[in-house]
Amino acid sequence: MGVEYAPNQSSPQLASVHEFWFGCVLPKLPGRARVTFDGLRILVNEIRPFYNRNASSQFSGLGIRMQPTVLIFSTTRWFPTARLGMALANSGCAVDAVCPSRHPLGLTKAVRRLFRYSNFAPLRSLMRGIAASNPDLIIPGDDLATDRLHELYRRESLRPDKKSNLCTLIERSLGSPENFPVVYQRAGFLQLAQQAGVRIPKTSLIRDLGELQRWTAETEFPIVLKADGSSGGEGVKVVRTMAEAQHAFRKLHASPLLARALKRALLDGDTNLLWPSLLRRRPVVSAQGFVEGREANSTVACWNGSVLAALHFEVANKKHSTGHATVIRMIEHAEMAGAVEALVSRLKLSGIHGFDFMLEAQTDNAYLIEINPRSTQVGHLPLGLGHDLPAALLSAVTGIPVQVRPTVTENSTIALFPQEWTRDPASPFIQTAYHDVPWDEPELLRACVNRSRKQNRSLGQHDWEIAVANLMRLVPQKTAASPHKQTE
Repeated sequence: MGVEYAPNQSSPQLASVHEFWFGCVLPKLPGRARVTFDGLRILVNEIRPFYNRNASSQFSGLGIRMQPTVLIFSTTRWFPTARLGMALANSGCAVDAVCPSRHPLGLTKAVRRLFRYSNFAPLRSLMRGIAASNPDLIIPGDDLATDRLHELYRRESLRPDKKSNLCTLIERSLGSPENFPVVYQRAGFLQLAQQAGVRIPKTSLIRDLGELQRWTAETEFPIVLKADGSSGGEGVKVVRTMAEAQHAFRKLHASPLLARALKRALLDGDTNLLWPSLLRRRPVVSAQGFVEGREANSTVACWNGSVLAALHFEVANKKHSTGHATVIRMIEHAEMAGAVEALVSRLKLSGIHGFDFMLEAQTDNAYLIEINPRSTQVGHLPLGLGHDLPAALLSAVTGIPVQVRPTVTENSTIALFPQEWTRDPASPFIQTAYHDVPWDEPELLRACVNRSRKQNRSLGQHDWEIAVANLMRLVPQKTAASPHKQTE
């Protein structure tokens, strides 16, 4: 049973959230106004104030702190996007989202309103969500979301009348539109970085097998081949021979197989590969010299070409050699920080962006290898002054001094959840590192556990129950709620 009240844009609200779960009161978090009862919990969200640019003068005399609205735009059901929404809400933002149905964001109390994204009418569904939310800022949750925002900007900028409000909003959210195209061109972006004085590996655009043959004749193996528009390591191949290079190039340069696109659409609800497959679009491939060393990354909040807050990590563990990190270690690295500041300034970026590096084994030199023009899987972590991205963005939007959230951990090593637990439920990092589990969002936790079960089908039922039991031993006392509930 349940009753839900979704306030309209002009409704003032009062901040207070209490969740009672098996007799335990969870921390106060912002959320939608609703009352639910399912036999296990009662959730009461009282109405709270949120910021509206047009209504700010109406409430300023009442002593109510106004709240900016952030619209998260996601085209995939990625769990880190839900964590970002939680972080933005905890920082003081009102959070709306445009996303596919059954997105993890809908399992949190952080999101005020959800607007359904359609891969078959992407810009129309995006514009509908923007119009209903009237946000102060849009944050893309994945690469395709950024591309859709760029596409919307291009379309709106061609209108014969004066510059549209949509263009102004997108420019405020992402930065200077003149640099939108370069963030998707791996080789072009690195050439721009080199011009800005940033260290990069040897890089070249590869159009065909003949260019690959000529480039490898002047470069020592191993080399790295990458397809533009890919992420999460799917479009990256490390090759050690010419035969491997030719095979990898053919695979990366081919349009997505229709069978693969249909499988993703039917089983995962991910239709992002359908149009490239049906239209036979071939990705652009670039080649990079291989840098022997450690992977590292920086995620930054920036505003009009200035870095507001930054997180710098080296990768301590991964699911596979070219995939996402599952364990990270916070570091301070002057060359990485300087490179990021130079590029944010050069590209006049705003919002949240990620930068990937290789730290050379012998010298610790930082080689920039690519940009992620959206938030990454670590953007939600509050790690102190200058290292809290949502708090920094809130300050930039409102003009209020940064109100930093409490540091989530003093441990420099962080095991990302569910990434590391899915990779190995018995990982020693789960015990020794800070395990970043969303204990205060039981529904999201359950979904993570159920998804991990599907990805670990080789694990027997007995071993799986042990893994869940070991996870539950880490539950903070005040949030003792079992995630071991199967999805219906």
